[in-house]
Amino acid sequence: MNDEMFLGHVADRLAALPAVHTVTLGGSRAQGTHTPDSDWDLAVYYRGGFDPADLRAVGWDGEVSEIGGWGGGVFNGGAWLTVEGRRVDVHYRDLDVVEHELAEARRGRFHWEPLMFHLAGIPSYLVVAELAVNRVLRGDLPRPGFPEALRETAPPQWRGRAVATLGYAEAAHVRRGQVTEVAGALATAAAQTAHAVLAARGEWVTNEKRLLERAGLRGVDALVAGLRPDPEVLARVLAEAGELFAAAV
Repeated sequence: MNDEMFLGHVADRLAALPAVHTVTLGGSRAQGTHTPDSDWDLAVYYRGGFDPADLRAVGWDGEVSEIGGWGGGVFNGGAWLTVEGRRVDVHYRDLDVVEHELAEARRGRFHWEPLMFHLAGIPSYLVVAELAVNRVLRGDLPRPGFPEALRETAPPQWRGRAVATLGYAEAAHVRRGQVTEVAGALATAAAQTAHAVLAARGEWVTNEKRLLERAGLRGVDALVAGLRPDPEVLARVLAEAGELFAAAV
């Protein structure tokens, strides 16, 4: 079974689940940047009573979470599966939530949520970004541009988080020579700054995998590599990071 046949087969099975209105393809395969080993990122957009048990009953090998099983919020669960020897991730997307966040983004409003594997967490407009960049396989969805109001409001909020993150590291960890904590703060603040940069440009973000490259912040690697358990070194590196992040556009 070639890739297009496989994708059509999986999309048909997902679209047939109760309450599912739309199925999309995301990630590198939607953007044409995948390799032969890349997994398949799909999402099911449902309205009302979607039951993960219906997905479990399809019989594909893997783990199927309950609604809210990945922390709740806009990123509210999904499945890690193996289908015909291929790795498939399925994300749950509640259409009522997605439509609400689209309306909020158009007004320049969003909130922040923690999410595993994301250093900076995620903005609630991540689900709006998915509408803009993912490929609809079954059903239909709006395809929004980046709202001008969000370009105004998101960057200062993200930059404020980055400044606070570095400031806390300076106050709490530098004098103790705590390299690991400072390194974590640098990584987190870099990702926060990158969100600010890309929001100011009006560029959507759906994950952190290439976030620093896209924002021109890969130079933070050299700063992290220079960390030592010496308060003077840690203070200097944090100051240099602050300059790097402030200059990023």
